[in-house]
Amino acid sequence: MPATKLDGAARDAALAALTETGWALVDGREAVHKRFVFADFTAAFSWMTRVALVAEKMNHHPEWFNVYKTVDVTLATHDVGGLSDLDVKLAEKMDLFAS
Repeated sequence: MPATKLDGAARDAALAALTETGWALVDGREAVHKRFVFADFTAAFSWMTRVALVAEKMNHHPEWFNVYKTVDVTLATHDVGGLSDLDVKLAEKMDLFAS
């Protein structure tokens, strides 16, 4: 699915919704970040596996870093040079799977 860069009011609305669930803009970069903390490594890895399957179907892959029960995620769409609708959709799936 092709990505659509978020600009203006669409970007502002998306960022407002994402920040309500703990996402934050990355300093100096057109990207959002969130830290997910799980009960243990197995829970973190299971979540990553669920997200990986969705990301592969979307052909939109996150930047993430995992240590034990913590997963740091950064979302941006390199093809459009910033935040896109795909970032928002993937962030929403991540939040859903983490709840």
